[in-house]
Amino acid sequence: MSDDKKSLLNVEEMTKAGLHFGHTVSKLHPKMKQFVSGIKNNVHVIDLEKTAKEFDRALAFIKKAVAEGKTILLVGTKIQMKEMTKMTAQDAMMPYVTERWLGGTITNFETISKRVAYYKELENKKNIGELEKYTKKERLLFDRELEALKKKFEGIRNMIKLPDAVIILDIKKDIAAAREAKRKGITIIGVTDTNIDPTLADYAIPANDDAMSSIKYILEKVKETILNHKA
Repeated sequence: MSDDKKSLLNVEEMTKAGLHFGHTVSKLHPKMKQFVSGIKNNVHVIDLEKTAKEFDRALAFIKKAVAEGKTILLVGTKIQMKEMTKMTAQDAMMPYVTERWLGGTITNFETISKRVAYYKELENKKNIGELEKYTKKERLLFDRELEALKKKFEGIRNMIKLPDAVIILDIKKDIAAAREAKRKGITIIGVTDTNIDPTLADYAIPANDDAMSSIKYILEKVKETILNHKA
């Protein structure tokens, strides 16, 4: 960031949150070497001064995007980050994916949108009592279908167009999301642990992508930036 005083980041807080713990030395991605400051107990330690610099760049992009009314899709499908991702996205009024990434969510958006529309229509029919005319067995089938659709599409139910950017909290696990975003020219902000190629993201945040405390810290800063600068 051009104005360091405006940085939301504090290296001491980042250390307490465990952002600096990488993976074991054998798992190092060569392109992450530049962000590694040393080794402790056979685990690579991420240079948080560099993380702060890269994270500030990402936050500056987010700030500009939300000020322009753009949409940012949050993707966090790892078990320990699902709820945090969902809560952050809901608070920031942004779409999210916390279940398995559905192929085509970005590259075949038209088809996905039709499925979302069907889910909303079925939900509405249930809410207004239109499904009451069916037998108990049929209603049970509708309920099961609704539950399955909700799991898949609830996070993107209001995403009426392709997102302008995606935040991916574990690029290795959600590489399909990164590939689809790249194919469509959508900006990728990604947390990159020491085992991940940072060039997969337009804005890489070198940090621990396993610890809940690390992801919580990152999500809090993202949410703060969105809420403070939303159009």
